[in-house]
Amino acid sequence: MTVYGVILMTVLTHSAYKGSKVLISLYALELGAQPWMIGFLFSMYAVFPILLSVYAGKLSDRFGVRFPMLFGACGLLTGLLLPYFWPQLAMLYVSALVAGVCYIFYIVSVQHLIGSFGDGAQRTRNYSLFSLGVGVTALVGPMTTGFAIDAFGHRNTYLLLAAFPLIPIVVLAACVKFLPKPQSPKEKPEGQKVFDLFQNAPLRRVLMTGGIIETGLELFNFYLPIYARSQGLSASQIGMIMGSYAVAMLIMRAGMPAITKRINEARLLSVSLLVTASICLLFPLFSGFGPLACMAFLLGIGLGCGSPLSLILVYNHAPAGRAGEAMGLRQSINKGNETVMPVIFGLVATFTGEAAVFWMNAVLISIGSAIMHRDGKGKMDESNSARSAS
Repeated sequence: MTVYGVILMTVLTHSAYKGSKVLISLYALELGAQPWMIGFLFSMYAVFPILLSVYAGKLSDRFGVRFPMLFGACGLLTGLLLPYFWPQLAMLYVSALVAGVCYIFYIVSVQHLIGSFGDGAQRTRNYSLFSLGVGVTALVGPMTTGFAIDAFGHRNTYLLLAAFPLIPIVVLAACVKFLPKPQSPKEKPEGQKVFDLFQNAPLRRVLMTGGIIETGLELFNFYLPIYARSQGLSASQIGMIMGSYAVAMLIMRAGMPAITKRINEARLLSVSLLVTASICLLFPLFSGFGPLACMAFLLGIGLGCGSPLSLILVYNHAPAGRAGEAMGLRQSINKGNETVMPVIFGLVATFTGEAAVFWMNAVLISIGSAIMHRDGKGKMDESNSARSAS
């Protein structure tokens, strides 16, 4: 199976996952939830994946990716159907918990699989294509959800999103040899522990920065619908604002292979995070549909390269035979942020106001930019030395 088929399946499943995050926020508001309650609701997506991500990666290293991906898609489908059959605020918490626990097996496995399709420039290209597919889901999921809510209501929108994972489930269940097993060395050192990966300094810095990137993504996914609704915007308008972010993300990810030929991945990541921090500082100064759509577009320019660059760097720095485990550790750190940051953002918004959420995020992202600036500068110095020697 080519990388394109894997990306197509991921577009379907991840569109449903992305859409559910918009839907759950707006449905919770409709049911009378406060921002701090929605913060806890969002954290349900990530609380157990903190513990399961590394296990999911080890599972894909040892047994392949087909079963974890099938389990994840089926769990996502179940999580989306629960609020349709039991439309209550309490069930939204269960829905987020089930979807988060199961889907982590899909996402860790598919990220591992994409990295195994090639080496060097081919791997960068494959991750760029994969990130474009994920970027499409940031457009399709929120916009489909926004228009569906206005047309059919919150409950029926859950049923619509539940249709998205059906094709991947059928393909993964029916085609046993559909996916290749990622290649791993035949012999592995005994006694390896996941925390040994932190002894790899470049990998450690990328993992830290990846977690910081996740705070920026969570600000957008969790808090923007709340912020936009406070401005009196409709669900369709909120979906289009999030769509403008996705368009910018797609533009950046489409150009990423060409950009990385001129600037190394670490340096590019540092610059993109600096841009993101600047946008977060300015974001609360704007209101209304048009200005917020423009700011969301600029935020997409800054964050567009963040996730794919961190994926490439994690895979490249991972020890031989432990790429899946490293991907799982990356997800554990990211899910830790997804658990903590929505709660913090919700409490800050409730007690200190909206602007403080954006400014706090700007500080965190600036730290991530500084971390990667060191690696990027070091690689530039190595490149310049090599050219001088030649």
